[in-house]
Parts: sequence; C-alpha cells; structure tokens
Amino acid sequence: MRTRIRSLELALLALVATWGAAAATYFPPPDSAGGWRTTKSTGETRQLAGMDAAALERAYDFTQRCTQNGGLVVVRKGYLVFERYFGRAGRHVNPDMASTGKAYTSIACGIMLQEFRDKLPDGLNTKVFTEKFLPESLPLDDPRRADITLGHLLCMSAGYWGEGGAPTAVVEGKVQSLKAVAGQNIRELDQSSLKVPMWTNAGGGYSYSSPAPHIASLVLRQVTGRELDRYLDERLAQPMGWGPWGYCLNRGGFRMPHANGAGSIAVHATDAVRFGYCLAHGGQWAGKQLIPADYITLCAKPSPFNPHTPFSLQFEHNSDAHVAGAPKDAFWKSGAGGFGLLIVPSLDLVIYKLGGNNGQYDPTLTDVPQPKDVDTSRDNWKPIARTPFNEGSLGGDDGLRRVLEMVVGAVRD
Repeated sequence: MRTRIRSLELALLALVATWGAAAATYFPPPDSAGGWRTTKSTGETRQLAGMDAAALERAYDFTQRCTQNGGLVVVRKGYLVFERYFGRAGRHVNPDMASTGKAYTSIACGIMLQEFRDKLPDGLNTKVFTEKFLPESLPLDDPRRADITLGHLLCMSAGYWGEGGAPTAVVEGKVQSLKAVAGQNIRELDQSSLKVPMWTNAGGGYSYSSPAPHIASLVLRQVTGRELDRYLDERLAQPMGWGPWGYCLNRGGFRMPHANGAGSIAVHATDAVRFGYCLAHGGQWAGKQLIPADYITLCAKPSPFNPHTPFSLQFEHNSDAHVAGAPKDAFWKSGAGGFGLLIVPSLDLVIYKLGGNNGQYDPTLTDVPQPKDVDTSRDNWKPIARTPFNEGSLGGDDGLRRVLEMVVGAVRD
C-alpha cells in the first residue's frame, strides 16, 4: 500500500512539474543559495525528469574509462539528475576545460553582435581585418586575410592553418592532410595568432585552428572595450550566479595578459551546466534574455560560412545525424583531455563530461582558490589498450559522442 501511495505521490509531482514548466521555466539559484534542484531517488529521476538512473550509471561507468580524471553531470527538465566525479575532478574545482572554452567565446561574440550592432551592422558578415576591428593586424602579411569575416573565424573556415602535428582540412566533406606549422605562442598570443599562415582562401575549407576564435576575441576586445573574461562575467556569470571562475592565465611562470579566446576557461561543473541550460532554453535566464536566441539557433545548424563539415560558430552539431543515437538538434563543444558540454534542446537535456590529465587540474593555472583535499587515486591511471576483442579506453571526441548517445538513451519519456 505504501509503495502504491508513493507512486501516486510521484505521479502527482510529475504532473505539477509539467504544469509548472508550462507556466514558468525553472532556473536554479546560485550554488551558494542552494543550487540546482535534484531528484532524491531512482523513482523521482524517472517520474520528474524522465531518466533511467541505471542507464545514467552505465554512462558514468563508461566515462571513467575515458580519462584519468573526470566526471559526468546531467540536467534534465531543470533537475540535476546525475553528478559524479573521479580522480581530481569535483564540483568545486576549476580545471582547464581546454577548447570547451571556445563555446564561451562564440556566445560572447553573439551577445556582442546584438549589443553593439551599430558598430557591427553586417553582423557575422563583417570583414574584420581592418583598422576599425584589428588595427594590430596591419599591414596585412597576406592579402587574403582582408576577406576573412567574423563568421569565418567562428566557423573555423577562415583559411587559417590547422593545428597539431598532423593537421587536416575538409573541403566539401573531403578530408585532406596539411603539413604542420607553428601555431599560437602564449607569450605573444595576439600576434602569433594573427600571423598563423593561411592554407586556403576565406571560406575555402574547414581546418580546426585555435588562432581563429582567439582573433574573434580580439575583435570583441576592440568593439566592447572589455577583456573577454570581464565581458563574460558581466553578461553571463553574474546574471546566472556562477561561483568562482576564471581563465588559466598562469603558464610556466608566465602570466598571460589576456584570456585566450581559443579556450582554457575554468568554471565549476554545476556552472558549466548552467551555461548549457541557458543555451537549451534559447538564451533565457530567469526572465532575462542573456543570449540572442537567433544566434543560438545558428550554432546548432549548418552555416553558410562552413559548408564543409558540421561545425557552426564553435559548436559541432548533429543536423546530419552523424551521431546516430542523438537527436538532430544536439550540439556541443569538446575540449582536449575529454571535456565536453552537450546540449539537446528537444529533450531539455544538458550534459557536461569532465575529463583531463593531472596537469589540467594544476591549482596554479588560475587565481581561483582550489579545494585542499585532492583525490590522487587516479594519478597513475593508464588507458586500456584497444584490441580486436576489447574497445579499450575511449578518450577525446569518440568517447564524448558515445557518452552523448548513452545519456540520450537513458531518456524514458
């Protein structure tokens, strides 16, 4: 009898939650004021958030096989339904999220385009290698840079050479190899980013190149008169109630003078999902439109600035269903070390997968005080070797996409 009464209570709670969602979308207070609402049992996770708790546990088990440190945080229908960490990760740490930070740069640019549209009347079509926007780039060392728009920079189609020891390029879906060239230098971040060679004309192809979003942040600095981190703090962090956060500016005894638009933001895990939740809800937060809804829409669909691959405004998107187990409206940004923030608006679902090696949890990277108790149990962890009989450890984007499929597979609406 008690079990049946409890089931009826949960059903009633679910109905109330559904009615409440129709009346007003839930937004969580800051962690310091209570934070996210949570489900207290597997039954509540199923009834209130429409998620299978056992399936989420399996997704977390897989996540532990991906990286040395990490975790999994899942929000559905405004409920924090899953939050687990391993190794040096935790709710109150500020790891180097690597290229996941590119998503924040893009959204900051989207806010800038609306707030300063009088200075940027052409929006994403604005050609930025000019005295007005990038005076430090003149005189141009390559005349092709004059055709680069803000949209090209944010879609990785500006023609900038890809990074790493074996960079690749994609032209209309066809992959080709590029030779390695020198990339960003943190001691001369602005100029080294501007001077990275071009492998093709603006719009001629896609190649993953971190200098491009950093150059977009230079434009933001020029237009807004604010540093990227201060602009994000004023427009997003404060309104959403983030806890302590920053950028990883301290590198090997050198302090970078500017935040790197290419990444290395460091926020609490529960604030990363706040950011994702705002994106999932069209840029709204507690009655305020923090981010232009039309810009978010552009992040999740093919872009005219990049017809070559499913990557728009610093987000990979699933409009072509290349991640078969996820809805087509899913979009996400990954980061080195296995980090990734994933948004599925149609399911009211946000996923934050933490990863990272020990170096990405170095407390000296930021000026944010870090917890003194650190779990070092994974410090000697090594990935399982892959064999024909064992898929082994899956780090990087492969693991991230698999986690997306597994968490989506946990939906039980």
